[in-house]
Amino acid sequence: MASTGEMTFWDHLEDLRKCIFRVLGVFATAVVVLFFFKNFLFDSLILAPSKPDFFLYQLLGADFTMTLVNIEVAAQFLIHIRITLICALIVTFPVIVYELWRFIAPALYDSEKKLVKGAFAFASVLFYLGVAVGYALVFPLMLNFFSGYQVSPEIANTFSLTSYISLFTSLVLTFGIVFEFPTVVAVLSSMGLLTRESLSSYRKHAVCAVLILAAVITPSGDPFSLLVVSVPLYLLYEFSILICRRRAQNIEEE
Repeated sequence: MASTGEMTFWDHLEDLRKCIFRVLGVFATAVVVLFFFKNFLFDSLILAPSKPDFFLYQLLGADFTMTLVNIEVAAQFLIHIRITLICALIVTFPVIVYELWRFIAPALYDSEKKLVKGAFAFASVLFYLGVAVGYALVFPLMLNFFSGYQVSPEIANTFSLTSYISLFTSLVLTFGIVFEFPTVVAVLSSMGLLTRESLSSYRKHAVCAVLILAAVITPSGDPFSLLVVSVPLYLLYEFSILICRRRAQNIEEE
């Protein structure tokens, strides 16, 4: 059952304040640490997909070359700060999830605590899985395609650092967030608000939604980008159907 201790509005507000300060403290620490590891952060991680020895290109045997240039005075400094903040957010995501769990847990019944705790843990795993898919698969495939595409042999492809970072951050973060969809499905299924049959019946609608989302993620709207982004997203939908079915089976066994 839920916690029997009576808490006033101000007690809840104080808990929320402590929760926010703990998250900000961990986040600020991550920002400071990552800021001073600029070389590792950029050379080994952020810019790795722009290099011909990136593991995916080696695996596919792709002949990949890319030249990045900076054309704005303050761009490199601002990008350094931007990437540091984003990477700090990614690193501290489990802490944010844990603190959110700690804040809402006292208001839940024991049965609800078990369900929500599992969902929060699952959310962290899926977030990192989405980030990994965006970073290691979708982003380098798009780079490889665009770097070799030319309307004329007389026009060389030289990409700006700003456009590279914009595509990188939008893809990686979006995939991390979108991969939380199975977590939402698992919770709604456990509450009896969503079934495998309802998800299966909306497959055609899901295809349209995935294509629209892919078009938003990749503003260029070219067929290759839509395909590369859409396939993982639709597989995620099918995975959600599987989760729904497994959850229904567990409920029947109980």
